[in-house]
Amino acid sequence: MYEVTVTDWFSAAHQLRLPDGTLEPLHGHNWQVSATFVGPDLDGMGVLLDFVALKARVRELLATMHDTHLNELAPFQALPPSAEGVARHIADELADFGGDTARLAVVAVEESPGCVARYRPPSAAS
Repeated sequence: MYEVTVTDWFSAAHQLRLPDGTLEPLHGHNWQVSATFVGPDLDGMGVLLDFVALKARVRELLATMHDTHLNELAPFQALPPSAEGVARHIADELADFGGDTARLAVVAVEESPGCVARYRPPSAAS
């Protein structure tokens, strides 16, 4: 099984809803994001996925969140603007990128050094 990972980052603010219903203070992070795809075969070029194309897609996706308040974005009306929610949103957006060649295995989001949340799509978790 082959595995490829691309990593990029974005800056954004967020507020999590606390158990008492209030919002924590507004604060920001430089979010580090890694997306990993896996697959059993290489293409005619000898790669699982084209790093350039994958990196461009991840960068395009992260640009929609860069320098924003995540709570105000449409995806985070249904998902929490937590590292876990960000990982899920990114995974949902990248799910079809690998086509028939590779499947998304995991998206990892580090919101601060040493604090990482990972989301594995259901097809990758089994």
